[in-house]
Amino acid sequence: MTTEPLTWFGLHPDLVHTITALGFTEPTPIQQAALPLLLQGRDMIGQAQTGTGKTAAFGLPLLQRIVPAQAEVQALVLTPTRELAIQVAEALSSYGTRLGTSVLAVYGGQSYQQQFRSLRRGVQVIVGTPGRLLDLINQGYVTLNSVQTVVLDEADEMLSMGFIEDIELILGHVPTSRQTMLFSATISKRVQELSARYLQQPETVSITPKQLTGATISQRYYLVNQYDKVAALTRLLEMEDVDSALIFVRTRLATGELANQLTTRGFPAEPLNGDLSQDARIQVLTRYRNGQIKILVATDVAARGLDIDDISHVFNFDLPEDPEIYVHRVGRTGRAGRQGTAISLLTPKDRWMLRRIEQYTHFKLNRSELPTIQQIENHRQALLMEQLEMWIRRGRCRQEREIVDTLVLAGNQAEDIAAAALKMARIDEKKRPIDPITPIKEEQFNPRERRSERSVRRSGATTPGRRRGSSRDKDMVSIKLDIGQADGIGVNHVVASIAHYSGITSSLLGKIRLETHHTMVDVPENLVGRLLAKNGAYRIGRRVFTLERA
Repeated sequence: MTTEPLTWFGLHPDLVHTITALGFTEPTPIQQAALPLLLQGRDMIGQAQTGTGKTAAFGLPLLQRIVPAQAEVQALVLTPTRELAIQVAEALSSYGTRLGTSVLAVYGGQSYQQQFRSLRRGVQVIVGTPGRLLDLINQGYVTLNSVQTVVLDEADEMLSMGFIEDIELILGHVPTSRQTMLFSATISKRVQELSARYLQQPETVSITPKQLTGATISQRYYLVNQYDKVAALTRLLEMEDVDSALIFVRTRLATGELANQLTTRGFPAEPLNGDLSQDARIQVLTRYRNGQIKILVATDVAARGLDIDDISHVFNFDLPEDPEIYVHRVGRTGRAGRQGTAISLLTPKDRWMLRRIEQYTHFKLNRSELPTIQQIENHRQALLMEQLEMWIRRGRCRQEREIVDTLVLAGNQAEDIAAAALKMARIDEKKRPIDPITPIKEEQFNPRERRSERSVRRSGATTPGRRRGSSRDKDMVSIKLDIGQADGIGVNHVVASIAHYSGITSSLLGKIRLETHHTMVDVPENLVGRLLAKNGAYRIGRRVFTLERA
């Protein structure tokens, strides 16, 4: 094992000693590329997935610049989620142990008083979510005049969550002479615009795995109608050997809806979304890690920062809007050399995204057929017989045998007793109904229609619900939102906000057309009153918007 400081590009010996003790043997690719530049004080844009060692890549140079004798805040790391803030703060604290660096995580849901006490004692590094940090700045508890280093971690997610205004306000309190690092799993146009405003002649480092989706991950998809997705998912949960599953959906509202649907069908699941308090989130993750629950239903944002290596299955209940996000999701299974399974549920109109994913990953996903009702019933019976044979071999049924003997003495046939016992043992199967699946009507999706869908998507519109113009859309009307592309929003923001604040299922929304300063959304006419009644509540990030009938 090489532990010489030169291996780590001139890092402080105390840092090298600490990371060596933590099990670091040599720099990862992102560390090899980033450390020399960052230790020279350069600004940097880093593109790397979770699990590549990027926290150490920005954390070690950050700690090297800390002046131990100064108690002021000297470094700032902004993250999109509480979980990630905690994870990064713990990592930096462990790396800086021998330097005596004080690190504090600040995030919503945590007691203000606890944070006030820590800040009064003196903190050199703050890791936090933009909203809570801005609150502390506005209340005068945090000053950033001495900050030398700023890190924007998971910048793409912070932008998608609407934090751009908070980020800009925070950076306005930081000296312009700072070193700024931006890390992101995806480098979108908005991320590039952010870096152009706040980074000085940055170097760009992009670490893309040679194989975007690991060789240990089995990937396949199933083509189903939108309204059959829950039925399809429950059939797969019946047949798959699931140790732990992470199911991805698009919106916070959908996490609760799907978790409830799965639980009522005999597959206990819990949602993981931004509405959970920090205590509730920790409790959910603890139950998941301990195996008390096997299924989590999450959004991409809520799943950021999860430090769980042994997820056996990832399900894309809803496909992501970006192939890079697909890679990020799938990469949560098949870690540490284990075998993993990634399953996607596609509707016919999702096939254009499937092609984008396959082109991006250079990997062709296999289409599979859903298990039939007969196959599931046979599987259930085989599992029951396997369990019975196991108990017979163990010979540990003495009390149960006494009950059988008593029933036989009472005049019952042993075969009837066994059949009745099996009937009772299978009662739970009734809680897991096998819903029918409607066959896909391939002829309804001809090439001309698919080209039309692609042109609609290129123009910035989408159809989360029914397609406009179909016979089922005759009762749809348009509503107008006073927010548009100039506000830095996307279709996914509109869908998530309307669904969350109105309580209306996102699948009921029709075509969405983003204009420069407003947005048009088709909705069922009978829901207009309910949607308008929530005016005053709708917001994307810190931007409040209103609806009106067009």
